[in-house]
Amino acid sequence: MDAADLRDEPVEADVVGSDLVYEGRVWNVRSDTVRYGDGEMVRQYVEHPGAAAVVAIDDDGRVVLIQQYRHPIRSRDWEIPAGLLDVAGEEPARAAERELAEEVDLVAERWQHLVSIRTTPGGNDEVVHIYLARGLSDAPRAFDREDEEADMRVVRVPLADVVDGILAGRLGNGILTAGVLAAAEVLRRESDGR
Repeated sequence: MDAADLRDEPVEADVVGSDLVYEGRVWNVRSDTVRYGDGEMVRQYVEHPGAAAVVAIDDDGRVVLIQQYRHPIRSRDWEIPAGLLDVAGEEPARAAERELAEEVDLVAERWQHLVSIRTTPGGNDEVVHIYLARGLSDAPRAFDREDEEADMRVVRVPLADVVDGILAGRLGNGILTAGVLAAAEVLRRESDGR
């Protein structure tokens, strides 16, 4: 098979039953009975509203990273700015702009969609739209940060050092990994004139 032929293939599965198992503040858990192939199967998954994330790179080639506590992994995780698609009717690109301002007090002149990823397709329906932001400047701090964001650290790290941290296993956040590696490749292609 030629690499250009590789594509995810949507399937119209026949959902014969769907139950809300748990309704949460942000995510729900659903149990679906699906007719697939010659039989039926039951699958539980987390319903997720989706998210937008930003690889913000300054004029010195540094990536803006945040570190905040993530309870499921009991760790302060290095991440890129990101947030839920939780404003009705808001496009992912606008959500990315909003999150950059809310989390790190920045705005960007130039935006480019990098990738959209399904974080854990066997366990949730989350799609994260990741953008590259350049031409950064300060935005007025207009948001109060609470909970995990109250003690969030913000740093700027050279892109190559972040890539090294990913490849060495020191940085394990999936959205950071996908976004930073995609951004590094886009910038490499730009420098090659492609």
